[in-house]
Amino acid sequence: MAGTDAVSDTPLLPQASTLAERVDALFFTLVGVDVLMVLVLSGLIIGFAVYYRRSARVNRTTNVPETKTEIIWSLGLLTIFLAIFVWAAHLYVTEENPPRNALEIHAIGKQWMWKFEHRNGQREINELHVPLGLPVKVVLATQDVIHSFFVPAFRAKQDVVPGRYRTVWFTPSRIGRYHLFCAEYCGLDHSRMRGQVIVMEPAEYEAWLAGDSGAESLPVQGEKLFSSLGCIICHGAGSKVAAPSLAGIFGKPVPLTGGQTVVADETYIRDSILMPEEQVVSGYEPIMPSFVGRVDQSDLTKLIAYIKSLSREEARP
Repeated sequence: MAGTDAVSDTPLLPQASTLAERVDALFFTLVGVDVLMVLVLSGLIIGFAVYYRRSARVNRTTNVPETKTEIIWSLGLLTIFLAIFVWAAHLYVTEENPPRNALEIHAIGKQWMWKFEHRNGQREINELHVPLGLPVKVVLATQDVIHSFFVPAFRAKQDVVPGRYRTVWFTPSRIGRYHLFCAEYCGLDHSRMRGQVIVMEPAEYEAWLAGDSGAESLPVQGEKLFSSLGCIICHGAGSKVAAPSLAGIFGKPVPLTGGQTVVADETYIRDSILMPEEQVVSGYEPIMPSFVGRVDQSDLTKLIAYIKSLSREEARP
């Protein structure tokens, strides 16, 4: 644990993830191009102002067309800026698509704290332990207002909107403790909504994760909640009630009444639990009751983890 005590030997804004290096490369390229353009244009303005000053004896009547120069100048700038656009678009797509093998951690923003839960049931508040060199996917939700998950050293930032699930991912590249902020004004004590991301060696992380051996995994907690709420009566195997099967549903397209199709992601499952009449599966009647007031955001996290686990089990050979 000695390597996780502080980051006092790091620069003011360290690059602590593989994404940070790529974001900085793009940022400083943009800054460089901007500075170059300012210098070139400022130099031309000053040069022309001096050369064509009122007292200068220069020919101001000749109008020589510079079509070739204008074409080269315009196409050159267009090429540069299109290349930067493609570069930025590729980086954006990469940021929005976490690797399939990413370690999944659930986070809930709440006035004024960050609550984390690992897959084995280990919980944290305002601290997030992650392994070095492995991609980490954080599934974000909020219990009240808009929050924004922001780790400057990772160049990772994602707004968290009520009623929706968002994800942010990163691959830590440097051991240490790094600031975690809420970057969206969320109320009176917004400035106190901060924490730390603690990057550890993989072996140390596994030892830390196994420290709370009495915790139940999220899918197990979700399965128990699934039964206690009575969901198994309709959605369980062998049920006589006409309800869609949940096995293997996560991440798959779901046809709805009316001809639309949606992907069964975290937001769809949440809406189906709280607002079941909004998106009725094709071929089924809208008979499912709403669970508003019966489950909170933490319960939804557990239920979603359980439904995800059904898809993983189906995928096994």
